[in-house]
Amino acid sequence: MASLDGKVAIVTGGARGLGAAICRMLAREGAFPVIADVREELARGLASELGEGALPLYFDVSNADSIASGIESVKRRYGQIDILVNNAGTDVTKPIEELSVEDFDRIVAVNLRAPFLTAKAVLPDMMQRGSGSIVNIVSTAAKRAWAEASAYHASKWGLLGLSHAMHVEARAKGVKVTAVVAGGMRTGFLYERFPDIDSDTLQPPENVAETVRFVLMQPPETVVPEVTAIPMRETSWP
Repeated sequence: MASLDGKVAIVTGGARGLGAAICRMLAREGAFPVIADVREELARGLASELGEGALPLYFDVSNADSIASGIESVKRRYGQIDILVNNAGTDVTKPIEELSVEDFDRIVAVNLRAPFLTAKAVLPDMMQRGSGSIVNIVSTAAKRAWAEASAYHASKWGLLGLSHAMHVEARAKGVKVTAVVAGGMRTGFLYERFPDIDSDTLQPPENVAETVRFVLMQPPETVVPEVTAIPMRETSWP
């Protein structure tokens, strides 16, 4: 297995939930996690927990200028970026007839446009070096559909397609791109919208972080284009 020791890794939405679990995993493996999040206080708190190797970074994935400046600041500090984890996500739980155009646009901007922009910013350097990894956190929402999540489904189906398209282009230049299709997790992302959800049907985010670790630690000659990690009692999956 490859080593993550000394690797510089940007994790969007890294301050809580799955993002925080991924940052903790990266720190344990000796990487330098960049906790890229719009919630500055949470990012600073997690960085303090993880130690001097972690960097909190204000990062608004809905804003192209914030993405560009954030990634440039990481390049200036470390010289290069080895890993990008596109984890930030959002949703609005409403039926189509009540979902505003503004909400639709914001969901697509965060869940689909932002991964395109971040990847576009890091890929040229990775391709020139012939190494690097991009992990896109997708969802079972990219495989099935349920009510009151039309924009979320559209964005996640789009992200899965984008991820595979990037895999085709990047693989030829030695860069790995993986879509991690994650089932329901015990995080605020679900609890805030569905407070009565049965936790027994969910998985801890640390389990999905371990899937990300598995993907990132594959030998140089192997890439995993897509992997699915769902709870044993996942209700949105056959």
